[in-house]
Amino acid sequence: MRKTLPVIIFLFLSLWASGQTVNPNYDATLATALKGDELGMKMYVLVILKTGTNKVTDKAKRDSLFAGHFANINRLVAAGKMIVAGPLEKNDKTYRGIFILDVTTFDEAQKLLEADPTIKENIFDVEMFQWYGSAALPEYLKTADKIWKRKP
Repeated sequence: MRKTLPVIIFLFLSLWASGQTVNPNYDATLATALKGDELGMKMYVLVILKTGTNKVTDKAKRDSLFAGHFANINRLVAAGKMIVAGPLEKNDKTYRGIFILDVTTFDEAQKLLEADPTIKENIFDVEMFQWYGSAALPEYLKTADKIWKRKP
């Protein structure tokens, strides 16, 4: 047993060390700028938009509220706070869309959402969740801005 113990320890340490892979492409400056942790991840707030209680039937008013909704999304993107926004297909949970906000607290998220007229007027209700995702997520916006033909 005494002769096999060092072999077992060596094998264990070898297996443990092989699981600790270091990324050869790691860019410390970029990771710091994007506020990524050692896994390249960080916290965001995921917002699920749900059908609200206000059923606006006046088309002009509804169009105006949604114009303000899209304007707010564009404002938050320009400010670097909105990372993802998009509608969901019709579903039985009345979920209408999602936002991923580059903030860490619900209070910060709520302040950003207060400017959205569809939320203010209860066209949409919101549910918020902490979400741990890639710190590189904001980088996709540089590419996304090059592929849209028209804004909603």
